[in-house]
Amino acid sequence: MKVRLVQNGIFTTIEDTLQMLIPPDNGFYWIDADVNDLEMLQPLFQLHELAVEDTLSEEEQRPKIEIYDSHYFIVINSIRYDDEEIFLRALNIFLFKHAIITVTPRKINEIRSIKPILWEEEVNSADRFLYHLVDIVVDNYFSVGDRIEVKIEKLEEDILVHTKKSHLNEIIGLRSEILWLKKMLVPQKDVIWTLNKKELRLIDDQLQKYFSDIYENAVKITETFETFRDLVSNLREAYQASVANRANEIMRIFTALTTIFMPLTIITGIYGMNFDFMPELQTKYGYFSVLGFMVLTGTSMFYFFKKKDWF
Repeated sequence: MKVRLVQNGIFTTIEDTLQMLIPPDNGFYWIDADVNDLEMLQPLFQLHELAVEDTLSEEEQRPKIEIYDSHYFIVINSIRYDDEEIFLRALNIFLFKHAIITVTPRKINEIRSIKPILWEEEVNSADRFLYHLVDIVVDNYFSVGDRIEVKIEKLEEDILVHTKKSHLNEIIGLRSEILWLKKMLVPQKDVIWTLNKKELRLIDDQLQKYFSDIYENAVKITETFETFRDLVSNLREAYQASVANRANEIMRIFTALTTIFMPLTIITGIYGMNFDFMPELQTKYGYFSVLGFMVLTGTSMFYFFKKKDWF
């Protein structure tokens, strides 16, 4: 656990944990904790037991905001896109008037990214810290969305050029991830709407208006991933169409080959009959004549089908 006194964007590390209980004359305290620190933080800050229970739970938490007497409990999801997989990391926030506690089961990039922003913007209150943190989290969804869009475009190109069985697994996996992510985006959008519209005494009225920009971005993200779901569905249709076309092409080739060998089979069948009186069998060049005729017939039919683009 790291405790920092933030004053106009300048950090001062606090060693005495009891000091963070006393509101500072200027600035606020930022407690960057993990789940193991809640055992100590709960009695000190009177954290609501239900909020602590949700933070300690290993089950996936939906984004939400819960309002208690002395603090707010906010859950939002940070997003990562590693090794072609989407990961959501729960970010649990306890907001007080003079302090903010961030609890993450795993380290997330947004916590590191916010430090230079606090310094640059000279942040001096916990609610402004919350604003910038939520803003960074939402902005990261755009970068992940861009990478997913690139993946969809590349997958579409690969399917059109050369369809593979592995493409279907990629499509199904991507579709399930997008659907799962959409289920989390809707409640997260509602959380931001609450921060924007509802009267919250721990958030300055003037600052609340800035959450409207974040809410608009959250709406855009939700719409973007709705579009991705449709695009992935189109990919599946393109895959099925490509497989069907490939099967038709193979059947067309087999049909052409069968047609070519049909007259040759008839000729060999006729001259394979065991009759004594077949004049052609007695000619000196009969064998070579029939063989040449078969080659000429097969070659002519091959070039005919090739001209029709059957090969």
